[in-house]
Amino acid sequence: MKNILQIFFCLIAQQITAQPVLKTGGQMPDEWIDADTHHKVIKLTRKEGSNMSFYFHNNPFVKNEMVFYNSDKQNSDSIKKQETYNINARNRQLYAVDLTTFRVKQITDQPSPMKGEIVCAKTQDVFYQVADTVFATNLITMKERRVFVFPPDFRGDITSVNADGTLLGGARSLDDEKEILKKNPEKKDYFNMIYEAKLMRTLFTIGVKTQKLDKLYADTAWLNHVQFSSTDPDLMMFCHEGPWHKVDRIWTINVKTKKVNKVHARTMNMEIAGHEWFSKDGKTIWFDLQQPRGATFFVGGYDIASGTEKKYALQRNEWSVHYTSSHNEKLFAGDG
Repeated sequence: MKNILQIFFCLIAQQITAQPVLKTGGQMPDEWIDADTHHKVIKLTRKEGSNMSFYFHNNPFVKNEMVFYNSDKQNSDSIKKQETYNINARNRQLYAVDLTTFRVKQITDQPSPMKGEIVCAKTQDVFYQVADTVFATNLITMKERRVFVFPPDFRGDITSVNADGTLLGGARSLDDEKEILKKNPEKKDYFNMIYEAKLMRTLFTIGVKTQKLDKLYADTAWLNHVQFSSTDPDLMMFCHEGPWHKVDRIWTINVKTKKVNKVHARTMNMEIAGHEWFSKDGKTIWFDLQQPRGATFFVGGYDIASGTEKKYALQRNEWSVHYTSSHNEKLFAGDG
């Protein structure tokens, strides 16, 4: 009788915990088995409203938590299909979700528009910017502090924190560029206009504790997509923004020596390379490589120590807009 009861309760438990096998698309439950791939899919952010993950190369994880943005249900429609780093919504706040319990805690309560997808796993600080002021909130103490206020003659935007949490990095644009964006808010309109304008941009760092502003490098190239190495606190990567087939996009700079280095040079007409990211061990810069665009697809890799390159060929239906790589550097993943 005891064995029969054990089997009975096991069957009930299996029925309760069994995941539905569903065709992915439309309204889905919090967990399901994808009918095509048979992989289990788990919804991490279950808060009402518009939940927005970080841009693909910005790491949102601190221990067992993931940081994300949420905009309230009433005012989220206009931003659902945008990338968070482009949004400066008034009703958007930062939250963290526990990846085991799925409990959510609110990190910020800013009354004014804020921006920034900057998390330091070492110090467990989350950084964000409101107008000219940079703030940080610690995920353990949940205390907010003011980190830096930009001077009136140098209003920059922070986008990254270095590996040891001592420096914030970003780029400063001129008012002329901001005016182009204001008059032409759609990317299809402003993208070529800013590229062709050749306006000065400046890379900078800010000392998190020292509050020292260091202007690293200025150029009339459209300096953009600033990101620090995942392991080397002195290495910053940036891009020459613009139509990819017209630019050698990927560059690095040593924030101490100010030495600038080109990562990849185009070798043929209509070649493109971009959507770059650092490997988890900090040894490689990976990027989407097409030689030429739309015809032959690769994931390209640049070895930082030696300067050598390698590439992995992809079929057309394997290509993705953005990629990432696993911690052990054995797998790539893409968003299709």
